[in-house]
Amino acid sequence: MTPESPRSSSVPSAHKEGSSLGMVAVIAVLTLLGAGTWWLVRTRQAAAAAKAGGPNRAAFEIPVVEGVVARRDLPLYLDGLGTVQAFNAVTVRARVEGLLRRVVFTEGQEVKAGDLLAEIDPIPFEIAVQQAEGKQAEDASKLENARAELVRDEGLVERKILSAKDFEDQKALVLQLTATVKSDQAAADQTRVQLGYTRILSPIDGRTGIRQVDAGNLVRAGDSNGIVVVSQLRPISVVFTLPEQSLAQITAAQATGELEVQALDRDNTIVAARGILTVVDNQIDSTTGTVRIKARFENSDLRLWPGQFVNTRLLVRTQKDAVVVPTTVIQRGPDGPFAFVIGADSTVSMRAIRTGRVQDGWAQIESGLTSGEHVVVDGQYKLQNGSKVRTGPPKTSSGPEAVKPVGSRTNRPAAAGDTGNGNSNSVAPRL
Repeated sequence: MTPESPRSSSVPSAHKEGSSLGMVAVIAVLTLLGAGTWWLVRTRQAAAAAKAGGPNRAAFEIPVVEGVVARRDLPLYLDGLGTVQAFNAVTVRARVEGLLRRVVFTEGQEVKAGDLLAEIDPIPFEIAVQQAEGKQAEDASKLENARAELVRDEGLVERKILSAKDFEDQKALVLQLTATVKSDQAAADQTRVQLGYTRILSPIDGRTGIRQVDAGNLVRAGDSNGIVVVSQLRPISVVFTLPEQSLAQITAAQATGELEVQALDRDNTIVAARGILTVVDNQIDSTTGTVRIKARFENSDLRLWPGQFVNTRLLVRTQKDAVVVPTTVIQRGPDGPFAFVIGADSTVSMRAIRTGRVQDGWAQIESGLTSGEHVVVDGQYKLQNGSKVRTGPPKTSSGPEAVKPVGSRTNRPAAAGDTGNGNSNSVAPRL
C-alpha cells in the first residue's frame, strides 16, 4: 500500500456530502416558488370574482341591521320620581274606654264603610243608658204634676183664693222642670251615643292593615296606635315632583284638558298603571326648586301599593307625524351627529343630521333624513363612507320593540356625545 492511499479515499466521501446538501437546497427553493405561485393565482382569482360579483363577493360585504326612517307621533313626557299614597287612610281608634271584647275583621280584609271591625264590652254603657232614662222619666213625671198644679192654681187665682205670688212660683217650677227634662233627654242621648261607640265601624271603603291590639285588652280614646289602619286602594294616589321650570308647560297643557300620568317600574320598562293629573301644589319648594304634583289611578288590579316608589311620566304634548329613527341609528363625530344611509347599490354614505328630542328609544330627526330612507341601525363600527353592506329585512315596526332601546329614557334633545347605542368606535363623517 502506498502512503497516498488514505488521502485519496476521503475525497469521494466529501464530494458526495456536498452533492446531498445542494439537492436539499434546490428542493426547498422549488417548494417556495410553487407555494408563492399558488398564492398569487388564488389571490388574483378571488379579486376577479369579487369584481365580477361572483360567489366570493359576500366575503367583502359588511353585515349590518337595516332600518327605515319613519313618521310617527312622538309624545313629550316630563319624568319624575313619585311615591304611592292611599287615596284615603284612617287610623281606627276607640272613642270610649273599655274592654275590647272581640275583633271581627281579618288582617288584609276588604271592608266597606259601616262594616263592624271590633266591639267593646257594652254592659257598663247599657247600664248608664238605663240610669239616664230612669232619671228622665222621674223628672218628666214631676213636670206633668207641676203642670196639673199650674192649671188648678190658675182657677184659684181668678177666684182670688190663691195669691199671685204662689201662682208665679208654680209657673216657674213648671219651667224649671221642663228644662230638667230636656237636660235628662240630652244625657240619655249622650249615653246612647257612648253605647254606640262600643261598636267600632269602618269609616271608609278600603283594606285593613295589621291589627294593632288584640281582644281582651283595655282600650282608651287617647291611644295613639289605634286598633287598625284602613286604607283606600281603589282609587289610589301618586305624589311626585317636577322641576319648577316645567310648571309653565303643565299649566298650558292643563288648559287643553285632562293630562295622562303613567306610573312605571324601577327599570322604566313596564307601565304599571295609567291615571290622570289631579292637583298641582299651590307653591314651589324653595329648597329644592320643585313643585309637588298629585295624580289619581283607578288601580283596579292593585299594581300600585301605598309607600311604593315609582317612576312617573306626565304627558304634556304629542308631536304629530314626526320624522324618527331608532336611537341606535345616530352616530357622533367631530362635526356632530350623523347616520349611515344605505343606497340602492348597497353602499353606505355618512350623512350629517340634526336631532331633536329622544323618547322611548326613538330620536326625532329635524333635518338630514327623510321618511322612507334606509339607514343602518346596528353594525356601524365597521363601516366607512362607501362601504358595501349586506342587510336583512328592514326594521319597520312602529314601536320601540323593533330595535331595543339602549340608554335611559329622556325627553331632552340628544346631547353631544350621546350616540344612543353605546358605540364608541363610530367612524366620523368626512364632510
